[in-house]
Amino acid sequence: MSSFVVALDVGGTSMKGGLVSESGAVLLSERCPTPRTEGPEAVVAAIREFISHLAASGDGIPAGVGLAVPGLVSEDTAVYAANLGWRDIPASDFTSLDVPVMLGHDVRTGGLAESVLGAGRGVPDFLFLPIGTGIAGAMIVHGQPYGGSSGWGGEIGHIPVFPDGEQCACGQLGCLETYASAASVGRRYSLRSGIEDVRAEQVVSSDDPLAVEVWDEAVEALSLALATYTLLLDPSMIVLGGGLAEAGPALFDPVRTRLVKRLTFRDAPPLLPAALGVDAGMLGAALLGWRAAGREDLGPGWVMDVRSEPLVS
Repeated sequence: MSSFVVALDVGGTSMKGGLVSESGAVLLSERCPTPRTEGPEAVVAAIREFISHLAASGDGIPAGVGLAVPGLVSEDTAVYAANLGWRDIPASDFTSLDVPVMLGHDVRTGGLAESVLGAGRGVPDFLFLPIGTGIAGAMIVHGQPYGGSSGWGGEIGHIPVFPDGEQCACGQLGCLETYASAASVGRRYSLRSGIEDVRAEQVVSSDDPLAVEVWDEAVEALSLALATYTLLLDPSMIVLGGGLAEAGPALFDPVRTRLVKRLTFRDAPPLLPAALGVDAGMLGAALLGWRAAGREDLGPGWVMDVRSEPLVS
């Protein structure tokens, strides 16, 4: 059997790919842009080219290919992704290599990696919640990501935390994502202050009363959503990731305090930072690649050893 798989985490702006060995060593790691504005065909073609480039960098033919992609997805079909514009793309269309391929939802694949390699290692049931431009969760149940009956499970970003609140891009009112995503924190401060192009980290670190108010509302929204999730599914822990989690204590301390206060009759689950950062999606894709190749027993022995990370143009 070949000693590596090709793993690819497809984002709306860029793709992170690599070659990952059976022991979990990242033999090569590279990025390339996602040509999202050029249409779905261009994105699929770019993925094929990137996979071929990565495979050619390895010693021999890969054992398999794993891809983490956004939107609605099954193991063998990228069903729908609004931000990439594609519908019903078979897994085989993403590569010209004659090797097994497995697809996974980007957030759930990141959750799988955190479960096997990261903050959730050895924990059977937890919520992985990356908070970035948007918010979506990966529900890990009995050690595996759970997508629900139709694949839409984990859309915690669209829990209506303030039912009479602001309209979300999805059409609902008061969604968590409208208040607590990194993009929304910056946007809401810009609207109130008149200052354009404000980033979430600037809001978090500011003592401007408007910034404090916007951040307080984000924390309140997040604590409400996490209390709801906890009461419904009783997770062993909650793992927060994504760019906003880099706020550290400014995020974790007030959210933890409010979550404890809301759960009046039970203990709150531990609130922990994600361990794998931006590598979670690619490492999860590697797990899918090895599963496609028939290896289901990878896990605790895995290590991380990133060799390089040039930008491929």
